Amino acid sequence: MKQLLFILLAFTLVLSSCEEEVKVRTSGTDTIDNSTYQSTTYYVYGFSFAQGKLVSTLNNPGPDITIYVNKVNTPYSLTLQTNNLNPSFYKVGDYADESAAKTAFDNLKSVPSAQWTDMADPVAPNQVWIYRSGEEKYTKIRIVSTVNETRQLIAYGECTFQWVYQPDGSLTFP
Repeated sequence: MKQLLFILLAFTLVLSSCEEEVKVRTSGTDTIDNSTYQSTTYYVYGFSFAQGKLVSTLNNPGPDITIYVNKVNTPYSLTLQTNNLNPSFYKVGDYADESAAKTAFDNLKSVPSAQWTDMADPVAPNQVWIYRSGEEKYTKIRIVSTVNETRQLIAYGECTFQWVYQPDGSLTFP
């Protein structure tokens, strides 16, 4: 009986020490906006491709991308920005409609030699971009839709995008 109890106890300890591996998304469709929140400081939510979710700018690590309303020119434009101190965006192209953009996105299988820019500017529907993280990991992005308007006298920007992340740092997308 003691032997059976010992075996059950050992088995229980082994099972309880096993950690379930959390599967992180490497693709999807998500939306970010420039809504500002406040706790002890102001922050916004951006998107982390490595974590596959919305992340506050107060988090460490923070988001890979955030959306910004560029008010320099009229009409205002939307910009995707990053905080990794590297030129991180490459525009693959602007497409005439959703179907053409989706086809280009689906057919994009590798990262081309690119002239990287600091921001994705301007961002508009039916564009395809590549994002390069500070760790040299790549994400292809298709801009699905945008909102660029004034809400309660504040410039509001929103971007819905389809994305595929390459977590191993290779130059090819699955």
